[in-house]
Amino acid sequence: MKRVFALAAILILASCKPKAVLAEAKAKDVLSADSIIENHYKNKKDFRTLYGKAAAHYEDEDSSQNVNAEIKIKKDEKILISIRVLGITMAKALITPTEVRYYEKIGNKYFEGDYAGLSRWLGTDLDFNKVQNLLIGQAMDDLTKGSYKATIDDKLYRLQNLDPITMKAFYFEGGKFLVKQQQIIQSQQNRMLKVNYPNYTEYPQAALPSGIDIEASQPKGKIKINIDYNSATFNEDLSFPYSVPEGYDRISID
Repeated sequence: MKRVFALAAILILASCKPKAVLAEAKAKDVLSADSIIENHYKNKKDFRTLYGKAAAHYEDEDSSQNVNAEIKIKKDEKILISIRVLGITMAKALITPTEVRYYEKIGNKYFEGDYAGLSRWLGTDLDFNKVQNLLIGQAMDDLTKGSYKATIDDKLYRLQNLDPITMKAFYFEGGKFLVKQQQIIQSQQNRMLKVNYPNYTEYPQAALPSGIDIEASQPKGKIKINIDYNSATFNEDLSFPYSVPEGYDRISID
């Protein structure tokens, strides 16, 4: 159960349930990597805060769980997530650029630490920006700082890095160059992280995914998280209360 609330709390972001799905286009003309990257970053994420709710399904090799999440985001600074089951708050997480903190009522456990444990768990280096980008539908890495080969794959623009040890691939639709899939594969370590974005919704503040499908595998096992978004508001003044209840035991993430 620890994995259910730990990973769900860290990876769930609420966006807006779409009234109409944003139209997407197929990749047609061959473009350079620089052109694809430039077009992708034209999609501004112009908000100060985001408050939303989401329904999510978590599944690993031993269990599955349906949860609801209430999320408050102060862009580039912090993310506060409350995980609820049947209306009862079962876990909370506070994520900042330097620290990940969460607690869960089942087992009375809490965690405080950096991103090292999560990075080992998912098989890729994580930091606050990568997690935030993953959740708001932006390439996890800063694409302007890497070297990529551009191709067309299944009518999507595909960028792949040139690292033989850690393969990273980013797939974009051909209209607004919204990211449709992100992959990180470390074959030698038998690790994989794949994130799919089935659809997007356009708002004045941003084009945000209407759902996120996450798959991660490594020698210790596999997990899946499917997220559906219910509601969201932008640029409200939000508070970020977080405190671990008394009597909880500190744990580590291996």
